[in-house]
Amino acid sequence: MAKKNSGKNSSKNTELKASKTRKPLRKHTEEALQAYFKSLNGDRPGELYDLVLGEVEEPLFRAVMDYTDGNQSQAAGILGLNRGTLRKKLKIYSLIY
Repeated sequence: MAKKNSGKNSSKNTELKASKTRKPLRKHTEEALQAYFKSLNGDRPGELYDLVLGEVEEPLFRAVMDYTDGNQSQAAGILGLNRGTLRKKLKIYSLIY
């Protein structure tokens, strides 16, 4: 007779499988940069640091602000920034909360 999985065990097994297939953010970044360099066809990029920060900061700030329901004090604490710096960055990216 086959043993039936309870819903609890089934969801736990799904979580374990998912965690084994997740890549760290670092790996996604590395792969994205490799693809970016490949797409340049030998051309040299300019201002790559600013490009990468701009691509990463905006979604980071948006996600943290959404997570904190727009609470800038909480968001600044999570990000490890002071509120003034956070406000400046939110303004740069036109993120109004």
